[in-house]
Amino acid sequence: MTTTKSLLLVLLILVIDQWSKIYIKTSFTYGEVVEVFSWFEINFIENPGAAWGAKLDDFLPISEGTAKLVLTVFRLFAIVGIGYWLFDIIRKKAATVYIVSVSLIFAGALGNIIDSVFYGLLFDESTRTQIATFLAEDSYGPLFHGKVVDMLHFPIIENAIWPDWVPYFGGSSFSFFEPVFNIADTAISTGVGILIAFNKKAFATIPVDTEEAVPEEENQEASKV
Repeated sequence: MTTTKSLLLVLLILVIDQWSKIYIKTSFTYGEVVEVFSWFEINFIENPGAAWGAKLDDFLPISEGTAKLVLTVFRLFAIVGIGYWLFDIIRKKAATVYIVSVSLIFAGALGNIIDSVFYGLLFDESTRTQIATFLAEDSYGPLFHGKVVDMLHFPIIENAIWPDWVPYFGGSSFSFFEPVFNIADTAISTGVGILIAFNKKAFATIPVDTEEAVPEEENQEASKV
């Protein structure tokens, strides 16, 4: 897979991700839910923290603003690392499935980084009574303090009860699938899933770097000794 094709895939994911987020942010009040099917709904929420809504200030004695800044800076370093990873496997002509999966991970990570870095400056606050405005004069946060927009929810099973014989959970309620996520999260999960499902094909077909390979003439000379 060429660099151009990889970049086009990344760009496609970014356009869909950012379009969906801007549309939801400027069309829905916070917490608004629209049922598409019984098992799928649009549910607008925002995530100020990491995956599953976890925040550093829940675990460390730091302010919420500092925790958000640290998380965003960490994400920026991570996206640089993933970008180099993608560049390196394209340069080494790795398997297409490998490049596609890392391209998806890179696109998803970059999509959420855009929210974290810029959305605080680009929008005013979303509330349960107010729809946010794009390029608002009264933005809701400074640079690096944006919140990630989530909207995809699949409540396939809701308020079910674990059987009494199930250890620890017996008799308690549960729902599947509870998390609300976005297109960027979907791209990351899909990329990781591809790597897990096709790991042998992905990792076993990376050719040896030509700079490190022993020249054929040297191999022939060594065989004569």
